[in-house]
Amino acid sequence: MNYLKFTQYVYLVFGLYFIYDGISKWNQPEKPWLSFIIAGLAIFMFFFRRRFARKFEDQNKKP
Repeated sequence: MNYLKFTQYVYLVFGLYFIYDGISKWNQPEKPWLSFIIAGLAIFMFFFRRRFARKFEDQNKKP
């Protein structure tokens, strides 16, 4: 289960990418809102996975 510590950062990278994508589309005719929604969801998933990983780790420490 060591991979859970690293997969949470994938969500953060995707969130940053979609924020960049939304900013780059800001003055173009394309609507950037979908990029910002996906970025918000990815950042939410980062914090959710981080909290879940900590709970899982604390549960394994209890005797």
